[in-house]
Amino acid sequence: MLYRVIDSNELPALVDAFMNDYEVIAPVKSGQSYAFEAVTDFNDICLNYTTTITPPKKYLLPPHEVLFRFNAEENEVVDYMLEVTPRVLFGLHACDINALNSLDCVFRDKQFPDPYYEARRDATMIIGLSCTPTDACFCNLMDADEARTGYDLFLQDIGDRYLVSIGSVEAANILESACNPREATDEDRIAFRHMTRTRQASFNPAIPDIQEVPMLMDAFHSDPFWEELGGRCLACTACSSVCPTCYCFDIQDVLDHDGVSGQRERVWDACTSPQFAEVTGGHNFRADGRNRVRHRMYHKLNGFLAKYDRMLCVGCGRCVYACKAHISPIEVFKFFEQKGM
Repeated sequence: MLYRVIDSNELPALVDAFMNDYEVIAPVKSGQSYAFEAVTDFNDICLNYTTTITPPKKYLLPPHEVLFRFNAEENEVVDYMLEVTPRVLFGLHACDINALNSLDCVFRDKQFPDPYYEARRDATMIIGLSCTPTDACFCNLMDADEARTGYDLFLQDIGDRYLVSIGSVEAANILESACNPREATDEDRIAFRHMTRTRQASFNPAIPDIQEVPMLMDAFHSDPFWEELGGRCLACTACSSVCPTCYCFDIQDVLDHDGVSGQRERVWDACTSPQFAEVTGGHNFRADGRNRVRHRMYHKLNGFLAKYDRMLCVGCGRCVYACKAHISPIEVFKFFEQKGM
């Protein structure tokens, strides 16, 4: 990995350079929180944001998208012409970068790649930014507090300058043209280690660090705990709406007013929705909250790991704030901690 250092006052020039050829999506202030939105001015960007309300995945996997048009009378299908906007997702924290890496495992599968996702992903540059965890962050427990891959540049704040990790030639060329990057000195490396240790010490110690979570998910699969936890679920699907790694979707055919032509659409879905596991004939494989919540947690903390060798949960903490019933992986960790006492 190639590292360079730039001064903080060079950052506006870097963002302006991206704006010359890309739509720049960055964190901005949104009410009492933050959101990823298109920006045209560096001054609109919040560099010290905590966690955005929703993740940046919507720019790669939109909540709603048209797949193709059809005409039932003519038995004709017309591919939907996807307009791909070259973008820079600027200021992503390590957890969100790792979340996109997990989505890549699914939608960039070598055997069955998703052409819509791939087109957007290939047209998108990822610029990471260091952060300070909130009380709900537990990315350190999910091995997602550092981004080792999946970015074009990663900016680590080390005071009045940034240590820049370079992940692509294209980004390196833009960095070189917009700024005056220099090689890291011993002083820069010492500052980096200091900032890293300070960040590691900032995580909430009240969140249990549980070892062997996948094994425990199997061991306590039938515990009454799931009845209590699932009984709280309101089936509002807020958890999946804010989750950076949820990727379930539904396919719907929407007819035009003529009843003949229409379009096939892909829309986000959620495994906590009561209708999610219902099949033709009316049978529902997960008809109650216990089974739905347990399934969601199992997939995040065990199932995805078994297939892709990485947790699907990245510990961003968004679900902690979004769920009004206080259901989150943290509650599962606390349960495992109690069982180990």
